[in-house]
Amino acid sequence: MGNIGLSGQRMSIESNWREHGVRVIKGDALDFNTPQTPGMTRAAAINRATAGANKLWAGAVTIHPDAKTGAHHHGELESVIYVVKGRARMRWGERLEYVAEAGPGDFIYVPPFVPHQEINALPDEELHCVLVRSDQEPVVVNLDIPVIEESATEWIDPIHPARANRSE
Repeated sequence: MGNIGLSGQRMSIESNWREHGVRVIKGDALDFNTPQTPGMTRAAAINRATAGANKLWAGAVTIHPDAKTGAHHHGELESVIYVVKGRARMRWGERLEYVAEAGPGDFIYVPPFVPHQEINALPDEELHCVLVRSDQEPVVVNLDIPVIEESATEWIDPIHPARANRSE
């Protein structure tokens, strides 16, 4: 006979909580075997492979000085960015007309379908962040919106592909 859990779901008394309970992923055990980007380093902490997560992805991101993405959105995904060190600038809106900056200790929330551009606001310091997404699929929809801020370091990866109309 099983017990009723806090969520009301039946749990087996034989559940192996040691193996199927809380997971701690040490900082020196992050998975760098993820798509990497010129201008940034991404390391997965929480996903199916590292923790058995099914509904979210979390990791550490280091963004090189002055790196910027093109205009895009992430479809139905929600994203949360926690700034550990450095200065993040976000532009969003139909013409990227809105802007906000975040520093260490600040959280950034990006709702589904919001057109945005991610920027390391400092030209001479790395930006260190923790990123959490509501799914493990790397959804990106590039938008034909002129970016307001250009950079010598373009942020390109499978999630943020190169912009076709960028002048060299």
